[in-house]
Amino acid sequence: MQSAVVIPARIASTRLPRKLLLRETGKSLLEHTYSAACRATRPLGVWVAAGDAEIAREVTRFGGRCEQTDPDLPSGTDRVAELARRQALRHFEILVNVQGDEPEIDPHVIDLLIERLENHPEAEIATLAAPIADESLFHDPACVKVVTDACGRALYFSRAAIPHRRDTPDNTASRALMHLGVYAYRREALLRFAALPPSPLEQCERLEQLRALEAGFTIAIEIVDTATCGIDTPEDYARFVARQKSA
Repeated sequence: MQSAVVIPARIASTRLPRKLLLRETGKSLLEHTYSAACRATRPLGVWVAAGDAEIAREVTRFGGRCEQTDPDLPSGTDRVAELARRQALRHFEILVNVQGDEPEIDPHVIDLLIERLENHPEAEIATLAAPIADESLFHDPACVKVVTDACGRALYFSRAAIPHRRDTPDNTASRALMHLGVYAYRREALLRFAALPPSPLEQCERLEQLRALEAGFTIAIEIVDTATCGIDTPEDYARFVARQKSA
């Protein structure tokens, strides 16, 4: 099955303004993410779905492939879906959505998600989860949890501490899973998903993936050892720069 990576990217960012264009390492954050995605072995190509002309110019500057999208699209998933409809990407059967602020994404996890869809024809979407080692994360609404069935399919995603252990007083995080926001979609599933209106549970939890579950999509969960590190705050970026300089 032919696959590609699409990185939805736009200038707007609340906690770290214009973060994708920060370049204290000598490369923009977006270029780091693009380069990491290019190291995956299964995809046939990497594209940026640019929500702004400035993003498109940056991708052109570092020699990447880019398609400009409607700036008014509400989410990164909608940008990926827009590219899936275009001639340049219409022949790809699997599309992997990698956020532009994931400069240290392990290319291997991209390959894992593609392989999961290739080997499990019943799955329409595949995404990542990692064990929660920090008890505080288990109770943090910013950390999205996922529970699965015995076959590794998502049953529910929540900002709440799930699964709740009634007989464990502190409701410890043992065996709990943190969802990581990297997705692989079958092309037709992506287009069907993007055409759906926001669902009640999605609006309640502010979690887009619940729209897919409510609509009956099968979401496969690939468990990895450690979480990827997205860049959301100035502190995150400072730590990333320090790691790059010490590498």
